[in-house]
Amino acid sequence: MFRRVLGNTLGFVGYTVQYGCIAHCAFEYIGEFVVCSGPSMEPTIVNHDIIFSERMSRHLCKIQKGDIVIAKSSFDPNMNICKRVIGLEGDKVCTSSPSDVFKTHTYVPKGHVWLEGDNLRNSTDSRSYGPIPYALIRGRVCLKVTGEEYCVCFIKYIKYLFFYTYRTVLIKSLIRGV
Repeated sequence: MFRRVLGNTLGFVGYTVQYGCIAHCAFEYIGEFVVCSGPSMEPTIVNHDIIFSERMSRHLCKIQKGDIVIAKSSFDPNMNICKRVIGLEGDKVCTSSPSDVFKTHTYVPKGHVWLEGDNLRNSTDSRSYGPIPYALIRGRVCLKVTGEEYCVCFIKYIKYLFFYTYRTVLIKSLIRGV
């Protein structure tokens, strides 16, 4: 009896660890879903939009001007920011806000990118904190789920998939032990 319970428990733990490792690798190397908040990317991305940020282009085909990226914040490493790439290393960019009468320019240093929000009047971006190191870029946005009703349905679908996978693993581990 004890062996069977121990076997079931260890089998379940083994499946949980396997699925955890697969999920970690998928989120770390393939991409992740992100719920956006804040007005800085309006009207392109609004509050509560869900986006998929893929990680492969960061390593394979490089980030290009005009791409929307998810990056680690340079002033708060626990926070991610969603901004558009305006300049790459060596590019000359305008560093003043839209309301400034005199425009100032700077060059983006090697290994850095210049990020700005689409809503220039309501965005804290490279105009405030300077160029971002390329290493802080987490991924490029390639898919957007828009609208509150779609987002709610999408989140319910993800929860359903997670619950279904978890339930299937539990049932398989119980059946295997019997």
